[in-house]
Order: sequence, then C-alpha cells, then structure tokens
Amino acid sequence: MSAFAGGCDFETPPLSAVPGTLRDCQNWECDVEGGYARVMGYERYNGRPSPSVGVAAVLDITLTGTIAVGDTVTGVTSAATAAVIAVPDSGHIVITKVVGTFVSGEALNVAAAPQATTTSATHGAATAILRAQYKNLAADAYRVDIAAPTGSGNSLGGVRYNGVTYTWRNNAGATAAGIWKSSPTGWQAVPLYNEISFTAGGATVPAEGATLTQGGVTATVKRVVATTATSAWGTNSAAGRLIITNPAGGNFAAGAATIGAVNVTLSGVQTAIVLLPSGRYEFVIDNFGGAVNTNRIYGCDGVNRGFEFDGDILVPITTGMTTDAPEHVHAHQKQLFFSFGGSVQHAAPTTPYIWSVVLGASEIGMGDTVEGFMTQPGSTSAGALAIFTRNRLSMLYGTGVANWQLIPYRAELGGYAYTIQDVGYTMFLDDQGVRSIQTSQNFGNFVHDTISAKLKKWVNGKRVKVTASCVCRDKSQYRLFFSDGYALFITLGTTRGSAIAPTTSRVVGMTVIKLAHAAIWAWSSEEADGSEVIYFGSTNGEVYQMERGTSFDGDPIDHWMYLARDFLKSPRLIKRFHSASLEISGIGYAEFSFSYSLGYGSTDIAQPAEQNIITSFSSGSFDQAGLTWDQVDLVWDGQTLSPSSVDMGGESDNVSLSIRGTSDYHESIRISGALIDHAPRRYLRG
Repeated sequence: MSAFAGGCDFETPPLSAVPGTLRDCQNWECDVEGGYARVMGYERYNGRPSPSVGVAAVLDITLTGTIAVGDTVTGVTSAATAAVIAVPDSGHIVITKVVGTFVSGEALNVAAAPQATTTSATHGAATAILRAQYKNLAADAYRVDIAAPTGSGNSLGGVRYNGVTYTWRNNAGATAAGIWKSSPTGWQAVPLYNEISFTAGGATVPAEGATLTQGGVTATVKRVVATTATSAWGTNSAAGRLIITNPAGGNFAAGAATIGAVNVTLSGVQTAIVLLPSGRYEFVIDNFGGAVNTNRIYGCDGVNRGFEFDGDILVPITTGMTTDAPEHVHAHQKQLFFSFGGSVQHAAPTTPYIWSVVLGASEIGMGDTVEGFMTQPGSTSAGALAIFTRNRLSMLYGTGVANWQLIPYRAELGGYAYTIQDVGYTMFLDDQGVRSIQTSQNFGNFVHDTISAKLKKWVNGKRVKVTASCVCRDKSQYRLFFSDGYALFITLGTTRGSAIAPTTSRVVGMTVIKLAHAAIWAWSSEEADGSEVIYFGSTNGEVYQMERGTSFDGDPIDHWMYLARDFLKSPRLIKRFHSASLEISGIGYAEFSFSYSLGYGSTDIAQPAEQNIITSFSSGSFDQAGLTWDQVDLVWDGQTLSPSSVDMGGESDNVSLSIRGTSDYHESIRISGALIDHAPRRYLRG
C-alpha cells in the first residue's frame, strides 16, 4: 500500500523521494487525517443567498408553446413560481428559486401566457451526474444576483465582525474610498460622519447619543473621542473630538456649545470624515473597554489615519505624526499599536484614542521597516510581542512603557507584510521561505524553523508576489496568497509525545493552489456558533467566500497531481504492473483521469493511456430549503467511501501515478492511497 502523504516535494532527487509525496500538483491539499483532497471551491459574496445553496428540481411537462432558459414559470393553479435553468427536452424543464409548490396537471405560464402543462410535481434528476450538473446550473442562477460593491479597482480590505462582512473599495472616480457591509439584499454603503474638535469639556463625560447644540445648530453625538484623562472632565479641561451626524440648522463654529447638559468649547466648523483612496487595509479586533459591547475593529491602510470602527461609527485616530498614516496595527497588553515605517508607537493603556507620552503612550525605533506584529504565548508578565521588520525579528517584553524591554531575537530573520499568522505558534514568510517561531524552555525562550525547504525554489520565485495570508482552522492550514493567483496551502498537525517529550507540531504537507482570482487580502474568523468563515478580495472588487461550492466562482477547477516515482522498495528490480486500487472518499459526484508513468516516462517504454474514473458518493440529507421528499435532489443513507480499481500494464523499475481533471460541478474527493498489484521480473543489468 502506498499512502498518499507528505505533499509537494520539488527538491528531493527521485531515488530519495518518499513514495506518496508529490513531484507536481495543482489544486489538491493535504488532509490532516491523511491523503490528498481536491480543494473546495469559492464563490462571490455580498450577504445574499450563496450560489451553493441553490437547489434544482425537475418538472415533467407537456410542452404546448415555448419555454427557454431564463424564463420565469408560474403555475396557474398553485401560483408557484420558479426560474428555468435548463430545458433538456420537450418533456422536462429544470427549475430553481422555487416559491410555492407546483402541482401535477396545472398550466405553466410564462409572462402570463400558457406554454405547458405539468405532468408531475417537482422531483430530482434521474442520475448522479445530472443531479450535479443541475445543482451547478442553480448555483449559476444565484451567482448573477451577487454584485461587487459599487466603485472601481481592487477590493482594498475586508473584515468579519458580529456576523457581518465589511469591505473597503474606491469610489467610481477613485477619489475616495468607501465602506460597504453585507446584507440579505447585497452590499450596503456605510455612511461616514463628521468630526469636530472641542476643549474645556464640562463636569462629566457626555453620553453618546446626546445632542450637540450651538444656537440653532444641532447634531447627534455618535462618539466622544477624549484625548485627555477622564479626570479632566471634572476640572472642565477635557479635550478631544466628537463624531457627529450631519448638523441641522447650518454649521457649527468656534465657540461655546452643549452636549446635553455638558458644556464644551468647539474649536471650529465640523469636518466630514473622508477616506483617501487606494490604501491596503489591515485589521485587528480587540476590546479595550472591557464591556461586552466594546469589542471593536481597529484598522489602518498606510494612506489614512488609523481608525476604530464598530460597524456604524468610524473614528479616525490621531497619533500626532506629521504623516499620520500607519501601515500595520496590533493590540497587545491592552494597548493599541501602530507602525509608521521603522517606528512602532502605541496608545496609552486601555485608551486607544490617547497618544500622549504623559499618559502612557510611547515610541520604539526599530531601525528597519516594520512588516507586522504577533503576540507570543506566555504569562501576563512573560508574554512577548514579536515585532517583524524586513530583515530582523525582535521581541518586546513587558507590560507597558514603564518596563518595556526590546530584545533582538535574530538578525536576517525578518518577515513579509501580511504573512504573519497565529496557528498555535507564529508562521510567516521570510527570504528563506516559510518559517515558524515557537516558545521554548531553552535559552532565549523561542526556537525557529524553516518549513518550506521541499519547495524552496518555488517559494523563492513567489515571495516578492505575496499579498495575503490566513489560517483555515477546520483543516489545520496556513495559507499564503500571491498576486499571480497562486497560493500555498500548508497543512499542520501534531505529533503525540509523552511526559518527557511533550506533543510537538509538525507539517503534514504543502501543496500548490491556482485560483481563478488573485487574492489581494484574506480574512478568516469564527462565527458566534463556532463555525469558520474565510473571505478574500480580488482585483475586480469582488469579495469571495472560500470552502464553498464546486467551482472557482463559476470557473472550472483545473487540478492534477503527479506522485513521486515509486520503486516499491526495489530500485534495481523490474516489475510487471497489473492493477491499482485507489481508496477514495467524498460526498458527491466526481470524475477524474487516472494514468501512470513508467521508467521516468522514458520513450523506450510504452506509456499507458488515461483512464476515466467516476465516483458517485452521497451522504444522508433531508429537508433542504424547505422542500420535501422527492421534490428535489435528496439522498438518504448514502456511501462516502469506496475503493476504485483500475487496470495497469507494462514493465519498469519504477512507476509514478497521476490524477487530473477539470470541472465546475464535481464535488471534492479525498484519495488516501493506492495499492499497486505487481510481480517481480528481473534485475537491471549494468
């Protein structure tokens, strides 16, 4: 039995390569439980029903007129409606977006004119391949309803917060950026408010939602951004800014005003909050207030001021920098961190609006361009902040400005921006490849390792194109994305240890992925129910959700894998090959082509033709989309695991199996390994 495991190995010579590893692949991933799985699809997202939830059904009809793909049919008796996605012949139509329940014997209208009569209620397709194809057509019908946020250019960034996805994109003229949020009706623009500065704040902190009044001019206060200590309100000396709605009755001016019963002095007219275009957004979600409702998004984009955002109110954060446009953001020890080139700065503890040195803010010069941050595991006093610059990694120990200690960890161990992720330990991309740092009891507290040695040349050729990264918790993966559409999926696992040698992390394998849309940014997080969501944005302004559907947003998934040449433990022995049994599992219909290469693919040996393998798995399911038994493509008590036997032939000292395919409707399958039936022949001479 040759187990499929280890992922891509582009560096090891053939004679030394481990059987089951891959000498080339595209769009397969290492399963943490073993074997290789064809990657799942992704689909565009804006909050409307996802394409993959589309359900197809078949209606038997007697055609009396004309029904075409794209028509909406209405049952005259039932008043049910549906969209037509296929007309395979004059006796059947395939429908989706069904509202109501069609009945047998009723007339079907198109645009109020009868075109057919039903001869059945809705039911599923007759074969597994038709079920898969019709479901794919239903997905296409839902896909056209999902549009990108209005605007131009790339999707600039995205984040998931309280069950809503937010994204940033330039307006149509690329003169400013806007914020959009997902909703059941698609992307909705998030309005930006106004800010106005104040001094001489009165006796108490004013309530958000109160009315700011100056003569006949009024506005609602959305957020109080105090940049002085809370105690300043008690001495009528508080200062800061107010985030307010558009004023009624004119504009505010410098002078006295009230927020409810609290007196303030306004510094001048309100200013509309505007985001300059074409930033590259980065986010962290943290809670500096401690209350349940003070968990908020903190972000920056290298063009505008950093900000706080709660899904409604965007609060620009003023740090005092001459060019106040932070590039990277992090939260550590209840302090908000920004980076500006080679400068790391943080706000006062628990107060992300206050950047006063007197109140606990500070600056740390790094001497190199900062690329990102990641908090390392540890106790309250021993936990450290890893600060990645382009060519150096440093650890910041302590809890605040009173006891910060910046310790250089390793020169020439740096990182690329947007590649730093927490997978239980820290992974990132460096000039030497994908690396990790982990806490250790050894001297120095940390150890590091390069984990992409088997793809060294490939990674070296891609590293300057890296754009984003994320984790996939459900599959225990670290994912890197590149501007040319390629991605690297690294599956991680653990090795069980003992009391003496504890459990350690390991790399299950790495594989190469080629997406149809290049990922500019990526975001992964858990929902309130514990499920995981992964999104990425691309150059067309669309936001895509990963691990969804059977296609790359309607484009076919082209996949292949060529396994390492297997000498079957006898490099000098000629073998005659008879058959192979592949252990395959899945949840739906799939096809692929199987072949193999003999003797390094030598032209002196007759090489075999490809064989097509069809798998038709199914898993138990019922009551989809509110429809009932036999109305749509439902399966009960299905099969999800099966060996597939294929004939082989020919003689050689080694063999390399290959699998490839392309489709927009095939479900993902996992191939765990192959049992190759062979017989010894003779030893090679010379």
